[in-house]
Amino acid sequence: MIPAATRYERASDLDHALELLAEPDAKAIAGGQSLIPVMKLRIARPSVVVDISRLEFRGVDVRGDELHIGPLTTWDELLDVPEFGRPALAAIPECARGIGDLQLRNMGTIGGGLAHADPASDMPAVLLTLGAALELRSPDGERTVPVADFILGPFTSTLADRELITDIAVPTPLPGSGSAYVSVEHPASGFALAGAAALVGPDGGARVAVTGIAGRPFLLAGDDHRTALETADVFGDRFASAEYRRELASVVVRRAVERASQRAKEDS
Repeated sequence: MIPAATRYERASDLDHALELLAEPDAKAIAGGQSLIPVMKLRIARPSVVVDISRLEFRGVDVRGDELHIGPLTTWDELLDVPEFGRPALAAIPECARGIGDLQLRNMGTIGGGLAHADPASDMPAVLLTLGAALELRSPDGERTVPVADFILGPFTSTLADRELITDIAVPTPLPGSGSAYVSVEHPASGFALAGAAALVGPDGGARVAVTGIAGRPFLLAGDDHRTALETADVFGDRFASAEYRRELASVVVRRAVERASQRAKEDS
């Protein structure tokens, strides 16, 4: 399959990128692991592809009580961040390690994955449990949006035209916390049929998010996760029925909470 004709421009800095994105139907590209496949299917036909891969939005640093992840940080780069060695943040590299294949992890970026808003995407569930927020920048200024409010539905987010993710802020969990991510993937596509991220605090309480079972990743309300799943709006498709996905979700939720609880005992 061959993409429709388009123009390629490489942005030299953020202002240049926002200027190029002013053209109707312009699309930003970083790793290209989400945009290129839909261009090949001609689902997306951008007038211009704006390469933002050389902008200075890469790496992880600590500022006060928050970790800030550059949106151009690749999945592979998330595996060797010293700060993620804490049991409280272990879900981030654990999740990144299982995303796609080697090529995708070397090229795909965390910001691009969020912007694509795939309902089976893994990392949004982890960021939901950790209470992360995104900084978005446009010619009109910047705004901060919690990850919980960013993804609206399948491949739909609050990201506006001429707006880019410029930062991902993750609050540092309290000492004595542990996190985990567990999923069951479709054997051919590698996408999650059901995935769960859990953050267990020093008081033993668990914050849990699930992905792959609905139109977007979402947090489970309350402490009774089994009941929350029973009342959730779960979809079925040719790969798995709604009933199967619901039961699978209960399994990965239980495993994620158990693993996060064990890690919480290791965190000091």
